[in-house]
Amino acid sequence: MKKKNKAIITGVAGFAGSYLAELLLLKGINVFGLVAPKEKLDNINAIKSGLELERFDILNAGKMNDYIKKVKPDYIFHLAAIASVGKSFGAAQKVYDVNFTGSLNIFEAALGQKNLSKLIFVSSSDIYGTFKPVGKILDEKQPLNPISPYGISKAAGEYLAQYYVRNNNLPIVRVRSFNHTGPKQTTDFVIPSFCSQIARIQKSGKPGKIKVGDLSAKRDFSDVRDIVHGYYLAAINGKPGDVYQLCSGKAVSVDGVLKNIIKLSGTTVERELNKELLRKSDIPILCGNNQKAGKELGWFGRFKLEDTLKTTLDFWRQK
Repeated sequence: MKKKNKAIITGVAGFAGSYLAELLLLKGINVFGLVAPKEKLDNINAIKSGLELERFDILNAGKMNDYIKKVKPDYIFHLAAIASVGKSFGAAQKVYDVNFTGSLNIFEAALGQKNLSKLIFVSSSDIYGTFKPVGKILDEKQPLNPISPYGISKAAGEYLAQYYVRNNNLPIVRVRSFNHTGPKQTTDFVIPSFCSQIARIQKSGKPGKIKVGDLSAKRDFSDVRDIVHGYYLAAINGKPGDVYQLCSGKAVSVDGVLKNIIKLSGTTVERELNKELLRKSDIPILCGNNQKAGKELGWFGRFKLEDTLKTTLDFWRQK
């Protein structure tokens, strides 16, 4: 009988981590999940019995080293991060510690692991920052120009990953995900924020107001299930040292997304500007080219945005 592959997911109890864990279990992979000290396990409650969980801080280099040596993984998916762009402005030190130093600890611990086939480093389209012309479609060759602590931490993580590929032959594949959403994502992000507020208004049975920030920004949204499928394919087909964008290839305005959610809800909603939701610096349009991921990884998006919005709204109605 063939031996099952083993995968470590850092950030397994997070939004994308929980979906990735479900997918890897379906693929017959033994999943070892790393959870932060005080992190809740709500996102993985349904699959918890199928996972081998360990709880410690990724900033603890000694524990990370011992853990990876003990597990001897075939794959490592490094998703653990402070991922809110908006909140990163007020917590820069913590963001740099977790997102950069945490990655450094994982790369160091992975050195000399003979079983290790791939280490997937999850990056972000926020590393591109501002660019000209403003509406250009971005590919993997776009220069990095991050404008938020979160974007800076991810760009620095990419440079670090490339150092370990060149100097230590560590099989790191970088994956740049553009915006992705779905049930279980926190209200720190725009779509679940809209859906949770509208679900609350619906439950009250009265017309209500929804708090909004800048609705003019355009983003390239994908379903989280498509994105984690891309992480899996990067582990199977990705080339160490290379980078792949996961995105829909279409930019949609946040205003258009809100209108769509309101239409799906069938509810009367007024908008109220909350100045606290406005960022000092924001990227007006983010839209990516996904051809490389399609050609080299065999990846493509399967879920339509409207279906993703509907499942997310239904999730918040139940919650």
